[in-house]
Order: sequence, then structure tokens, then C-alpha cells
Amino acid sequence: MPKPSILVARRVPPAVATRAQAEFAAVLPDRDLNAAGTAVLAVEHGVAAVVTGPRVRFDAASIGALPRTVRIIANTSVGHDHMDVAAAKARGIAVTNAPDVLTDCTADLAMLLILAACRRAGEYERIMRAGWRQGFGMPDNLGLRPSGKTLGILGMGRIGRAVAQRARGFSMQVMYTNRSRLPSELEEGAEFVPSLEALLPRCDILSLHLPGTPGALPIMTRETFAQLPRGAVFVNTARGSLVDEDALIDALRSGHLFAAGLDVFRREPDFDLRLNELSNVFLTPHVASATVETRDAMGFRALDNVAAVLAGHPAIDPV
Repeated sequence: MPKPSILVARRVPPAVATRAQAEFAAVLPDRDLNAAGTAVLAVEHGVAAVVTGPRVRFDAASIGALPRTVRIIANTSVGHDHMDVAAAKARGIAVTNAPDVLTDCTADLAMLLILAACRRAGEYERIMRAGWRQGFGMPDNLGLRPSGKTLGILGMGRIGRAVAQRARGFSMQVMYTNRSRLPSELEEGAEFVPSLEALLPRCDILSLHLPGTPGALPIMTRETFAQLPRGAVFVNTARGSLVDEDALIDALRSGHLFAAGLDVFRREPDFDLRLNELSNVFLTPHVASATVETRDAMGFRALDNVAAVLAGHPAIDPV
């Protein structure tokens, strides 16, 4: 029996490519495809599945351009705000994501950003790269001690809870707000605060862990940044669309925010270069999942979903 044909429309790690070729008649381009290029190759090869990721914007028209042979679009990421899920389902195409495999790495990076923003790691590193020939005295280059601070978490899902777990190792007091309160066994001592407005004034550090919603207005605006205490630290490993970056830049320039740690931006990769000019921002290029272990697991999870659907079973991670 011939192997089903699938299109892997983004570059993947070698282990993922090897498995795709072993289990399927896999089309593996040497570049990341956009929606139009995905449709062209999907039609050309009559594929039954497309493996893709958040860089490809699948609107209703793009989904309509896919051939009728496509039965599943498997995302290698947890987010799916880059595609019109309703349009896919209307055509009978299953949509899946990879909700569990990114949790630990994203939480690790969130903690890195918290520590780096508080301790001015970017500035220290630049001093050393420049050759460090001038000594510093007691009042110079002072950061904030993250240990013992109050951490506010906006969005207490898998990643938010994993960040809370790590923060407890630094003796942080953890508070969170969420659509609904978690069961006590999942809170693990974290304090539930019923609204963002009630949470913000109590945060020494605020970390975002909400999913993005297409077309939604930013949550962090001039008004919400102003509700944080002066000298707070802001961290975002969730979605750049959650933040009004003009408001963020003004809060950093004015000193209302002590620092920020950012892995995501409203425009990627062409992010707002004004952020690059601010010494009190620690920046990473959307790399929360960028470890060998996690990127392999992301690809394998997408292939697991493809295998299930093409075998006539329900998707493992339906959106």
C-alpha cells in the first residue's frame, strides 16, 4: 500500500525530516513556504496533509486554494491565531497544534528574561564585549534582586503554571489572573486575583502567558502599564499582539518600567528598532522553543496528528 503524501511546508530539524520520509511520501522543500507556495505544492503533489507553523498566514482564501485531497493542517506550534480555523473546518480539514511540548522551554526562557531584565544582563554583557577597562563602585550598574519579588502572571495555563513553579525556586510570591480560578491543586499556593486591574498594582514583575487572538486589541496599553508600580519589570513570551509597543517604549524611556524582557514582538522579524536603542530591554528573537529537544518534539507531535487523521482516527490535538 503506498504511503500517503504529505507536504512539510517549513524547514524542520533533521530527526523530524527523517521520520517524515520514513512514514510518509513526504515533500520537504528546502525553505519555509508561504501560504501561496504551500497551495501550489499541495496541488502539484495531491497531498493529504500539510505540516506548517505560525509564519504562514492561512486566511480563508489561502485555505480555499488547497486541494480537496488535504485532510489535515498540522501546526508544529501551540498557537493557531495565524489561520482561519473555521474556514478549514468548513472544508472538512482538521486543524491541530502541539499544546504540551513547548511548555518547559518557554517557561525556562521566561525565567531567563525575568532574571536578565532584573539583573541588567544585556548591559553587563555589552560592557564585557567592549573590553571592560573601568571599574565600578557600589552605586553603579545596580539591578533588582528577583528573589522574593511578587510575580504577576497573566494567563495561568500550562506555561504560566510552569513559570510559577520556577519562580517558587526564587522565593517569589506568585499571583495570577485568569478567565477562571484554578483548582487548588493546580494553584500550588499561587494567589488568584479576579481582574487585571486588581493584579497590576501589586506586581513587581509581570509575565504574559495568554494566547493571541486575531484582530484583538492589545491588553498592555498606556493605561495598563500605568497601573503597574513604578520600577516594575515586564516580560512577554506570549504574543507581541498583546502589547501596544508605543506605550511600552514610553514606559521604559520614562523609567516607569525598570526593565523589560521580550521574546515576541508585534512585527517579526522586522521588530521596532526603537526597542534596540533602549539599554533597559533584554531582547531575544522569538526563540522560546529553540532547543533540540523541543523542536524535535514539536515536529513529532505534528506528525503524530497527521498519522492519526490519515489512519481514520480522531486528531490527537484538535483545535
